Amino acid sequence: MTNDTHRHLAHIGSFHFQPLVFLTVTTKDRHRILNTPAVHQILLNTWIRSADINGWHVGRYVIMPEHVHLFARPGRESERMSDWIKAWKSISARKINSEFSRNGSVWQVDYFDRYVRTGESYSEKWEYVRSNPVRAGLVNHPDDWPFQGMLCDLMFA
Repeated sequence: MTNDTHRHLAHIGSFHFQPLVFLTVTTKDRHRILNTPAVHQILLNTWIRSADINGWHVGRYVIMPEHVHLFARPGRESERMSDWIKAWKSISARKINSEFSRNGSVWQVDYFDRYVRTGESYSEKWEYVRSNPVRAGLVNHPDDWPFQGMLCDLMFA
């Protein structure tokens, strides 16, 4: 959420290794438009192609009605993270707008990002994220939420 009264924490900078990154990206004005099979497929297709096009690999993800959480790792020849996020948000927004015959912004300009430094941190973060649909009253058990999954295994060695 960005506005004049809220200051976002600084984004993580450039890196010379392949860190695991946790991202949260929110819809414009928190519109609840993401939890449909069509949007799920649009995001999956976009993220799958991003590995070849942008050098970023998406691991586990949860798509909530108004935001997405995902873990990602850059490849050796990846774009800057901010460029990659801008690219997949732009591509998915065009497709979402087309799918639902709508116009306008789909995503907020900003996003939340953090390094995941250890396997323990990753596991804790994933358990918290996958329980979001339960906490939101959308399902009774995390495994019942249909808009989640894993594209690449980004686990710690």
